[in-house]
Amino acid sequence: MTYALLTRVVFSRTPLKRAALAATLFGAVAGCAPATADLEGPAEPLGAFRLGYNIVNVDNIKKVEPSRDATPDEWKTAFTEAIDARFGRYDGTQLYHIGISVDGYSIAVTGVPLVATPQSVASIRVWLYDDALGGRITDEPELITVFERLPGEAVVLGSGATQSREQQIQNIAENGARLIEIWMRKNPEWFAPRPGAESTVRIENNVVVRNVE
Repeated sequence: MTYALLTRVVFSRTPLKRAALAATLFGAVAGCAPATADLEGPAEPLGAFRLGYNIVNVDNIKKVEPSRDATPDEWKTAFTEAIDARFGRYDGTQLYHIGISVDGYSIAVTGVPLVATPQSVASIRVWLYDDALGGRITDEPELITVFERLPGEAVVLGSGATQSREQQIQNIAENGARLIEIWMRKNPEWFAPRPGAESTVRIENNVVVRNVE
């Protein structure tokens, strides 16, 4: 299965409406550890999973006010890097492709502490492809609303007052990758080793680079 083919078929659904994202912008959130905190230790195996193509689509992305500006390419780069960092750690025997559509976002602006502190948030859809089966694992995408994960002071002041725009985008992308892994781990049967499903192909940066020895 090629990258071009996956790109055409993974994102064939209608994008989400902005109203679904706008309703979430001012929810309460507690201080928490960075989304990448669990990457510091050894990776817990994810069955036979090995990352193949990492496809991020931003063609239909919408900004929901109030929000700082961001380009589609910034979102594509951030999510691509976050997926590579998290899922590139696994070296199973079966190849899986991850497709993400970033449909909407709001990057928090400066608010009024303890009164109205906007949160940064993005709305994404996720598809997972099993290379050996040659198709999607589920008919419908997983819909995920991704909030930023904030340290204590940022919860009070808001990330609009404590972080740069680039930090906010990275924060959301890293937490999005974390939430995708949580979803995947709830379905371990998807990654169970299967006779004949092993792949000798290794893909890096969406390019087939070599066969696995």
